[in-house]
Amino acid sequence: MTDFSHFSPAMFDFLAELSLNNNRDWFNANKQRYEDTVREPARAFVRAMGAQLDSISEHFVADDRKMGGSLMRIYRDTRFGKDKTPYKTNVGIQFRHAAGKDVHAPGFYLHISIDEMFLGAGMWRPAKEPLKQIRDRIADESDSWKAVLACDGFKGDWALGGDSLSRGPKGVDRAHPMIEELKRKDFIATTNIDADFVLQPDLPGRLGAMYAQTTPLVKWLCQTTGNAF
Repeated sequence: MTDFSHFSPAMFDFLAELSLNNNRDWFNANKQRYEDTVREPARAFVRAMGAQLDSISEHFVADDRKMGGSLMRIYRDTRFGKDKTPYKTNVGIQFRHAAGKDVHAPGFYLHISIDEMFLGAGMWRPAKEPLKQIRDRIADESDSWKAVLACDGFKGDWALGGDSLSRGPKGVDRAHPMIEELKRKDFIATTNIDADFVLQPDLPGRLGAMYAQTTPLVKWLCQTTGNAF
């Protein structure tokens, strides 16, 4: 178990080659490269993020397990999608709430690929009940949601993104003053980063500071869905 020093350009080399050779034979022949340049540095990074998350809230978990932890598995589920390539060509790391069981829980996210790199915070595609809780509070306590959108983080680096309904939710007046917010299916903030950002040795501290900017959003979502912050 080693401490995190930095991500290497070799990680990007591996992801680029995997995107051109997304098959089991190539991956099996290069599996040690994956371990050395992707998985083990990512696990060390996860461990280094523990203290950064604690400075925001004690309820978010940095779990360095090889399977089922913060680092998302590289193997794709090909059962339902049209894309049958067996491996993901990105590094995905989610620091989710201790009460959460999957990627739909409140949390913080890091996405690294050769095509795009970004940070995320909030809730992606919340399940039916938490989604209803979020929409009900936006409808009934709109000022609290407006305060989230007015926080300093959203005036700077972060922006709310994700998908929305084409029409309002069932039973909601389309003339509701918060209808565009009520249409949201995702309640996530994102900000783009680049390879130079990712390769810096002080990456954990940089991410901790940027995730802290989204505290009003993540705290609001936790409180609304019955999760401690």
